[in-house]
Amino acid sequence: MTAAPENVNESEDVELADVAVRREIVSSKPRFEGRVWSVRTDVVDLADGQQVERDVIAHPGAVGIVALDDDLQVLLVRQYRHPVSALLWEPPAGLLDVDGEDPLDAAARELYEEAGYRAREWSVLVDTFTSPGGSDEAARIYLARGLTEVAADERFSGEGEERDMPSRWFPLGAARDAVLQGQLHNPLGVIGILAAAAVFLGNAMNPSQIRPAGAPWFPRSSNPQLVKGEI
Repeated sequence: MTAAPENVNESEDVELADVAVRREIVSSKPRFEGRVWSVRTDVVDLADGQQVERDVIAHPGAVGIVALDDDLQVLLVRQYRHPVSALLWEPPAGLLDVDGEDPLDAAARELYEEAGYRAREWSVLVDTFTSPGGSDEAARIYLARGLTEVAADERFSGEGEERDMPSRWFPLGAARDAVLQGQLHNPLGVIGILAAAAVFLGNAMNPSQIRPAGAPWFPRSSNPQLVKGEI
């Protein structure tokens, strides 16, 4: 990978796009190993003579699904989130914690398990790093259309917080307004709802220009095993 200059002259013609740049990880020390993620401390060479110590949460990544029906209603589920002690309305979503599972397959599985729907049409709505200052968690938010509800006897039975998780359709405009009024807080919901509203309600772009479901995904990991600028 070729390193890109970080100081940009305002007179230069520069593409508005993030650039993956690998800095040498001089050393990495594990701090915590949890059920879902782990924490390590990296010493990073910034390539300008400085070395800094950074704590990193290593995360498997996640997918979210903005499911829109023909009336531009968005499907949200309500789930208790213990770390913030709140019931949150959020899109169906889940971790990329199954070895070898394609992100699109994971999204289809989560839509079925959490909301009881299957989709005929899939595309990529938006990609995001949820907290890049301290975590490598990356999330891909898909747009799902052509929805079919699963029969009652085929519904998935969840566990824990997902055991009794109600779902409801909301007008996309109302969901957008709820985000802007500070009533919705789940990050994939906030990002996904605003992105969908920009496309379908704000004429930000033609829906046909949304990226296909298999579109490339920006590099997602600062794996400490990749050292000396290699990627």
